[in-house]
Amino acid sequence: MPLDPIIKRVREFRVETGFTPLYTMSIDAARKADAETEATAWTWHDHPEEIFELSVPGPAGEQPIRVYRPQSETPLPVLMYFFGGGWVVGSLETSDAICRALAKMVPCTVVSAGYRLAPEHTFPAAVEDCYAAVKWVAEHAGELGADGSRLAVGGDSSGGNLAAAMTLLAKDDEDGPEIAAQALVYPPFRAYADTKSMRENKDPMFFNAYSSEWFWDVYLAERADGESPLASPLDAADHSGLPAALVMTAEYCPLADEGKDYVDVLTGAGVPVEFHHYEDLTHGFLALSSILPVARDAMGLIADFLRRKLA
Repeated sequence: MPLDPIIKRVREFRVETGFTPLYTMSIDAARKADAETEATAWTWHDHPEEIFELSVPGPAGEQPIRVYRPQSETPLPVLMYFFGGGWVVGSLETSDAICRALAKMVPCTVVSAGYRLAPEHTFPAAVEDCYAAVKWVAEHAGELGADGSRLAVGGDSSGGNLAAAMTLLAKDDEDGPEIAAQALVYPPFRAYADTKSMRENKDPMFFNAYSSEWFWDVYLAERADGESPLASPLDAADHSGLPAALVMTAEYCPLADEGKDYVDVLTGAGVPVEFHHYEDLTHGFLALSSILPVARDAMGLIADFLRRKLA
């Protein structure tokens, strides 16, 4: 299908203003450019009454988390959310608008986890940091006024990849947290995937195949590290017993086919999956929720999925 008219206008604006792809920049320049495009707090929904930051113990020392807590007379369930950015760019600010929205829409306590970025800290540093945060929150949820027995993980782009890795780690960890659901929005599921959608999506005005390769090159110390299921969840030996999943993909996203492959793998392993493919959108469409009605609809679907699975 043709690009959504709003996405098309975004593309035209980028062409007119000389948009520069992150993969052509230095790491520092890419981080600065990415930070300048962070979604601001949206006005189309209510916001949680409390937002605060804490430091929690991680494998390399203290690491930050940001807590979004709506008012509630009883402890709310918890969503651990991981920001995107190819494990290279991004921060707690990157996912701030999404976390604010989901906290009120579900409602739930959302905990956004900070983690070390590559190339300073290559795989599996980000995975280790995120899992340490998940375990801490599950054990200390009561201190946050939340119910750690009702826990979900989620994320967009590389954050979705990290969320999927959390479910694999928790499944194999005898002392790991019980994860009830996973919400995965256009994530990479296999390092250096060679798929039709990867080959076809090379538009430099959007996240494309070159972006994907660049992020993997920076994230992995060695290409062979991508064979780990914690980097490539599609390559896990056994997907049975994983929590119910919601997976979203977009037509003009190089990661679309591996998203569908993950849906098929989970379904084949008996995992309940809800799959939504958006035929006229690009990677990163959730960040456009302030101007894109279909993105707000997608946020509603995520909230509904989490509400049901965390009931």
